[in-house]
Amino acid sequence: MDVTQLLTRLYSDEGRQDPYPCYAALHALGPVNPVPARAEHRTVAAVAVGYDLVSQVLRDPRWYKQAPPDWQEQEVLRTLQTSMMFVNPPQHTRMRAAFARSFTPRRLAALEPVVHRVVDGLLDRMADAGDADLDFVAEFAYPLPALVMAEFIGIPAGELDFYRQRVERIDEFLDVAGATPQRLTAANTAAAELRDFYAELIAHRRHRPGDDLISALVEAVDAGDVELTVDELVSNLIVLFNAAFVTTVYMFSNGLPLLLAHPDVAAALPGDDALTRGAVEEILRLEAPVHFLARAAPRDSEVGGVPVGRDRNVLLILAAANRDPARFPDPDRFDPRRSGPPSLAFGAGPHFCLGAAVSRLEGRLALPRLLARFPGLTVAEAPTYSGSLFLRGVDRLAVHTRGGPA
Repeated sequence: MDVTQLLTRLYSDEGRQDPYPCYAALHALGPVNPVPARAEHRTVAAVAVGYDLVSQVLRDPRWYKQAPPDWQEQEVLRTLQTSMMFVNPPQHTRMRAAFARSFTPRRLAALEPVVHRVVDGLLDRMADAGDADLDFVAEFAYPLPALVMAEFIGIPAGELDFYRQRVERIDEFLDVAGATPQRLTAANTAAAELRDFYAELIAHRRHRPGDDLISALVEAVDAGDVELTVDELVSNLIVLFNAAFVTTVYMFSNGLPLLLAHPDVAAALPGDDALTRGAVEEILRLEAPVHFLARAAPRDSEVGGVPVGRDRNVLLILAAANRDPARFPDPDRFDPRRSGPPSLAFGAGPHFCLGAAVSRLEGRLALPRLLARFPGLTVAEAPTYSGSLFLRGVDRLAVHTRGGPA
């Protein structure tokens, strides 16, 4: 198959459920390949799957994120394009600096007891269900990062169901096939409702500050200590929670079947922090929640010898780069003791995910407690993936605890 045929297959229902054969076929064609100019790929000049090339483009600040031409006319696009995840330097540098000052080692260390408390509460609830089959996503993978990030950012736990519905509408719009008129309308409404939601929270924190991210940022903005408008603050809070929360949900729901397919690793995780860290990294490498990004050329350029015209995009397939056989021997094998370069699950370079440390912390602390509490945990049915390639993960995972806790 050529590149066009492989991309067509990748975007099919079958390809979305299992994209890895397409990625392996793209690797066989080379680390980067030109995409023929056709209507469906009019802005994409090349697709890159080689680890070194993908990392190189991500780390080069001259390659930029291209905004849709009508972004100011759509509420969801206006929200995204005024956040650090979607803008380019120097705006990105300014916004990221405002948030990075709050992601301190002290604040991350303070999250550890929060993670332990939330995990133990969720495990107790799973144990109370007895011998029944459970939806691991609903009972653990979703509420854990949602509750932790809500406490970290300062979102009332009672508002999480409201929040999740609106986040899902935005995520559906962001997928490669998601920009339908219906999904755009739903995403615009969701973005407007989330902006109103955060405006109320910010007003409340001004009068009653707490020990959370919103309070710290509101204080810094009002004091003039950071270069951030209130409008930008709202946009970044929406995108930050979404990025740090959804990716962590999928880290757990994608990762548990991998662990349980390797019972020796699952049994050894409790009490072995080094193995747990390696298992989290290997889950992120093999089943990255974010499968692709795009970067546009600042001028007529080349990537691995493939010409890319000015303002044309290179599709960077992170999940394929993480299985590059040139960098990861036997790339489809789960090996938590694997050495080699870090995965690109959280990106690289200036836009490296700000919430990566929180996700890794949750994985490192939660997975050993889960497997220690339920050593007989099994997957009850084959997982079904979301159908999205931008954020790919298991939305429902039936598990069996085999008689309850140890």
